Amino acid sequence: MREMKTIEILCPVFNEEEIIDTFYEALKKVLSSLSDQYSWSVLFIMDRCTDGTGQVLDSLSQRESRVKVLKLSSRFGHQMSLVAGIDHSSADILIMMDSDLQHPPSLIPSLLEKYESGYDVVYTIREEPKDKSFFKRYGSKRFYTLMNRLSEVKLNSGEADFRLVSKKVAHIFQSQIREKNQFLRGLFRWVGFNSIGVKYSPAERTIGESKYTMSRMMRFASAGIVSFSKKPLQYAIYSGIIFSGLGLLSATVSFVSYFVTDQIPSGWTTLSILVSVFGGMQMFFLGVIGEYIGAIFDEVKDRPLYIVEEKINFE
Repeated sequence: MREMKTIEILCPVFNEEEIIDTFYEALKKVLSSLSDQYSWSVLFIMDRCTDGTGQVLDSLSQRESRVKVLKLSSRFGHQMSLVAGIDHSSADILIMMDSDLQHPPSLIPSLLEKYESGYDVVYTIREEPKDKSFFKRYGSKRFYTLMNRLSEVKLNSGEADFRLVSKKVAHIFQSQIREKNQFLRGLFRWVGFNSIGVKYSPAERTIGESKYTMSRMMRFASAGIVSFSKKPLQYAIYSGIIFSGLGLLSATVSFVSYFVTDQIPSGWTTLSILVSVFGGMQMFFLGVIGEYIGAIFDEVKDRPLYIVEEKINFE
């Protein structure tokens, strides 16, 4: 008889007081059906919340000994919450999923089936519902297209942070991958190992709302591109060469025209347009360079990835 493997579900939490109990009951129902094969626990990683999520988790952890809570001292973000969960887990199998029921617990047996078939990473691919806003669907698709063009790490459109990883892969993140701005979807692809995707359809949101505002989505996309691609910096060089050539051509034409026609050529409109274009391109690529410098600055400061304020139900 084989030794029973352990599963830990890592659930980042931010302002989810209305849905935590509902989510846990749905999750517990699925995990209880697997109790004859796996020993399981649930780890909630709570970014510092502004609602009553902390009290809900306190109550839940008192009722359920299998529920652990890791409270962070500030809002470190979704990705760092997952990193904190990985760091504080020693289970054989880690499953990361959001606690708002957008990641269906019913998919867990399918993820485990792939794991038992020999896969160390089982990621999920979200199939966008047709009733989702056109802007969000279009923006998500364009993000993955842009990432795949700029980066050597290729992601499937709709790839989510709902994934299963083996203890072997988790150990790599615990001991070796400690960069400050982690884009986990790319990093789990980058580390390699046997991986496979499983498609799912997110449930309709009935309680709460998405915590990914437009500005947060833009920062997330920027972090992904900066983490895995140097091409924007290369494009800055190419654009600089092209526009410098155009500027030199324009200056040559103006210089020759001055002596041939013996008068100052007209073309102040062209000149103002060129100055505006050059200025805009310079500011844009200064911003690109600034993103990379900012990433370097974060690494140099060497601050901790997160700070834990409280642990509940840890041995």
